Amino acid sequence: MKQLVLFNIPARWTVADLTRHLRQLLESDETLQNIWVQGEISNLARPSSGHLYFTLKDSAASLRCVMWRSDVARLRLALQDGMAVEVHGGIRVYEPQGQYQLQADAIRPLGEGALYQEFLRLRAILEAEGLFDPERKRAIPELPRRIGIVTSPTGAALRDMLDTIRRRYPLAEVILAPSPVQGDEAPPGLVAALQNLNRAAHPDVILLARGGGSIEDLWAFNDERVVRAIVASQSPVITGVGHETDFTLADFAADLRAPTPTAAAELATPVTIIDLQAGLTFSTSRLGAAMQALFDQQRGLLDGLQSNLRFFSPLRRVQTERQRLDDLSRRENAAQAHRLALETSQLKGLERRLSALNPLAVLSRGYAVVTHKRDDKIVSSASSVKAGDDLNVRVADGEFEARVTQ
Repeated sequence: MKQLVLFNIPARWTVADLTRHLRQLLESDETLQNIWVQGEISNLARPSSGHLYFTLKDSAASLRCVMWRSDVARLRLALQDGMAVEVHGGIRVYEPQGQYQLQADAIRPLGEGALYQEFLRLRAILEAEGLFDPERKRAIPELPRRIGIVTSPTGAALRDMLDTIRRRYPLAEVILAPSPVQGDEAPPGLVAALQNLNRAAHPDVILLARGGGSIEDLWAFNDERVVRAIVASQSPVITGVGHETDFTLADFAADLRAPTPTAAAELATPVTIIDLQAGLTFSTSRLGAAMQALFDQQRGLLDGLQSNLRFFSPLRRVQTERQRLDDLSRRENAAQAHRLALETSQLKGLERRLSALNPLAVLSRGYAVVTHKRDDKIVSSASSVKAGDDLNVRVADGEFEARVTQ
C-alpha cells in the first residue's frame, strides 16, 4: 500500500497583501497605539501641506515619524533638529513604501519626563507612609453650610467654582483663602491658606483647585509640604487641579479628587435638598447597577466599532494619500531641478561652440582679414594683388590701410 506524503507548500503573497497584513498586525496591537518614545529629532521637514515629518533617533536606532496638520496646530514647542523630546502616538504602516512609522499627536521636551520620574519617586515615598490610604479618607458632607476655597484670587478657576456653587447650592457660605498656585511661592502659600481655613473658619469642606497647565505649572501641587497639609486638614479636601488627564500628588492625598475646578464645586454641593431627601439610596443603587450594565454593554460595542473603524475608515486612506502627495511633490521638485541643470549644461555647450565659430575670436589670436579697398573683396591669394594696390587690414581691435609695394 502506497503512503501519501504531504509537503508543506509555502504561502504566496503579493507585496501589497503582505504589507497590508503587517499593517493590521501592528495597528491592532493596543500597546503600540498609546506609547511615548524618546529620542533626538533629525531630518525635520515642514512641507506646504502643513504636516510634519521627522526622524526620532538615539545611538542605536532611528524611527520615522509623521504628525498631521491638525495636531501640529496644537504644538506649543518650537521643534528643531537635534532637540531631545518625548513623542506620543501610535505605530502605523505607510503601505506605498512598506515602512512603519510613528504617527505622533503630542510632543514634549525630554525634561518633562524627568519631572515625571521625580513625581513617581515622591509618590512612592508618600504612599509608603500611608498618606494615600483609602481608609484615611473622609466622606464629603451632603449639606455643607460653609465651603472653603484655596486658589488664586485672579484665576478663572475661582469664577467657575463660585458660579457653580451659586447655581447648585446658594445656601452655602463660601470663604476664600487666596494663594499663589504656580511658582516657588506657591507651596508655602497653599500650606498657609489650608492652615488658616482650618484654624479660623472651620469649613465643612475645602476646595483646593486651579486651572490647567503643563507639568511645571502644576508642580506646586506635587510638593511634599502641600501633601502633608492636605492630610493634616481637619476638614475634608476636594482637589480640582488642571484638566481631567492631570494627576498630582495632592489628588492622591485629598479625600476626593475632581477632574476640574468646576467638577470639584459640583462634588461639594448637592443638586437640591429635595433630591437628597427623595429616595436617594434606592435610586442610587438601581441607577448604579443599570448604568454599570449599560456601560459594560456599550463599552464592548464601542470596542468593536473602534476596531472596525480603525481598519475600514476612509480616514486611513486619506492619511496615506496625504503622505503620498507629499512624496510626489518632493519627487517633482527634484525632477525639475535635474531638468534645469541639464538644460543649463547644454546651453553652456552651445555657447562654447558658438564662441569657437566666431570670426572675431580667430582675429583675437593674431590673425587678420585683408580686403581690396576698391571692392572689399577678400584677398585669399598672393596672386590676386599687385604692386600699388590699396588694401584694408582688419584685426581684433580695429582696421588700418596698407599698400602693396612689391
